[in-house]
Amino acid sequence: MTSNVGVQQQKVDVSIILPVYNAEPWLTECLQSVLDQETTATLELSAFMDACTDNSCEILRSWQPKLEAAGIQVVVNGHSNENPRGVGYAKNQAISQSHGQYLCFLDADDVMSKQRIEMQLAATVNRSFTMTGCQFNRLPAGSTERYTRWANTIQSDQLTTQIYTAHGPTIIMPTWFCSRETFDRVGSFDESGKGTPEDLLFLLEHLRLGGSVHRVNQCLLMYRYHPAAATNSVSKESIWDIRMKAVEERVLCHWESFTIWNAGKQGRRFYRSLSHSSQKKVVQFCDVDPVKIEKGVYVYEDCKEVPKPRVPIIHFSQAKPPFIICVKMDLTNGNFESNLESLNLKEGEDYILFS
Repeated sequence: MTSNVGVQQQKVDVSIILPVYNAEPWLTECLQSVLDQETTATLELSAFMDACTDNSCEILRSWQPKLEAAGIQVVVNGHSNENPRGVGYAKNQAISQSHGQYLCFLDADDVMSKQRIEMQLAATVNRSFTMTGCQFNRLPAGSTERYTRWANTIQSDQLTTQIYTAHGPTIIMPTWFCSRETFDRVGSFDESGKGTPEDLLFLLEHLRLGGSVHRVNQCLLMYRYHPAAATNSVSKESIWDIRMKAVEERVLCHWESFTIWNAGKQGRRFYRSLSHSSQKKVVQFCDVDPVKIEKGVYVYEDCKEVPKPRVPIIHFSQAKPPFIICVKMDLTNGNFESNLESLNLKEGEDYILFS
């Protein structure tokens, strides 16, 4: 069943894009944060109900009079088919029915600070073709601690260069804010459904088209962690394949040769995942492990070529850039970071972080 609540009556500055799937435990707190926004912008809440089977629709309807009384226009649609179509589809539908010049993305289990829209609008309005995020905190406290620290502290230029790491998007989806023009330039979210990282695919395409990424360095969102969150349905294998495709198309195609930093499991997996043409560009592995270095060579045993590819393994201090780094940051008590810093390299040119 599809319903349409709310009539467009005035110009809208910002549409809050809210995909909803069985969000009953959190939706009231989420909607309260919409009502609490302190901004001079005209707002619209555009929600799409993706086959909800709980009381999410009733909660949204009960909040409609409060939101409209505060001057926030409300548009709600949805479907009651047996199977949900996924967050990509729900977000696309919510955007297509919205009217704002700018889009503010919000998940139904998250909570915005009162200043979120005002601050992100101010940060976006003079930046063309930009996706703007913000810092966030997690609930329960301490959830995904390494990821949260990384996403909140990487530098502005790293928002682009570190897009290939296993963390995923350098600005998290529930903090995204952009102009409608920016969204339309990319097109839409992937609608493949459960298990698809539609946010990562969208951000990679945005960057491929020359878009930029910006982060407001204020904590403007409470990002809830729970087992039912859509992000938990995305497999690590899917993320790996997407990252490999992107780094080959956007980085390795411009390099004549390169070094893989890590002769261990992750480095070897990266090598094996490369296309044949990219494998031929790998001149060496580098590492700090004396056992691997003493071995001297990595032989690609699974390759059907005769003779099988043999790639030298050397100490990192003797290796030549550029590097694809398959070492996780923040896990070696600073040893890896010190080694990397000792080479005086420039991120994005001399090396790309992949792990």
